[in-house]
Amino acid sequence: MSEQIAVTGANGFVGRAALRALRDASMQAVAVVRTSASADPRAEVVRVRSLDDITPATFAGCESVIHLAARVHVMNDAARDPLAEFRATNADATLKTAEAAREAGATRFVFVSSIKALGDADSGRPLKETDARNPPDPYGISKAEAEVMLQAFGARTGMEIVIARPPLVYGPEVRANFLSLMRAIARGMPLPIGAIDARRSMVYVDNLASALVECATHPRAANQLFHITDGEDPGVAELARRLGHHLQRPARLLPVPVGVLKTLGSLTGKSAQIERLTGSLQVDSSHIRDVLGWRPSFSLDSGLAATAAWYLNATKS
Repeated sequence: MSEQIAVTGANGFVGRAALRALRDASMQAVAVVRTSASADPRAEVVRVRSLDDITPATFAGCESVIHLAARVHVMNDAARDPLAEFRATNADATLKTAEAAREAGATRFVFVSSIKALGDADSGRPLKETDARNPPDPYGISKAEAEVMLQAFGARTGMEIVIARPPLVYGPEVRANFLSLMRAIARGMPLPIGAIDARRSMVYVDNLASALVECATHPRAANQLFHITDGEDPGVAELARRLGHHLQRPARLLPVPVGVLKTLGSLTGKSAQIERLTGSLQVDSSHIRDVLGWRPSFSLDSGLAATAAWYLNATKS
């Protein structure tokens, strides 16, 4: 009988890819989803109203848990106390989920964190797993706190804790800023990013999913912390140009100087967004390659091609 692995948040963008990767590896998947959410019919489905309703019975028979369920980062968060909201889901409920998994007999808990637990910019060199945590916002703080809590839990109980930190995740069905960029390019909108050469690490969703399966099953992954990327770090303008190629619509990039963009950001109250756009965020993912021998199956270009093909097909229907 194959190993049984639970995936929380299994109906999400990364969760669906994780289920595919588990099937490809001939492993049994248990999809943990909210009561009202759709779920992959090819997986065993466990429905819960919220993370607070997870119990040991949720993970019965599972050797490992890949924990993806989270309160995601959003721009212009309308919550009265965003940090409290993020902490409740991403830290406190995550620890309770790990406790339930251990009580059910699972020996490994894979926590999908975020590079934001470390920071949102590099300091002139790619960020490493050994760098000090410096989360920039409530979302990143909640992820960083969850990492610390889980590592202490693992040390106390003997449960194997594996932490995965992806940067920007893209692929078919992507949303948020990446989708907005594709939409702008496809519509021929002029974009003032032609002079931005800041490099950004990224990870294609199926590359991330395959790495998470390794985190859940590889003996040497126990109690490790891994950064997961495609291994290629395009500049912002380069990324737009490559997307334009695959969207069959050359990107219209205006070479506005970075200093001008920052001035406009300060005048419009969007300095934080401009800093993220113009700053470098390169991530060193050599550790998972060295320890587990993992390599991304998809290159950056093939990932962008698949994402653009999905977008073009979706806009035709």
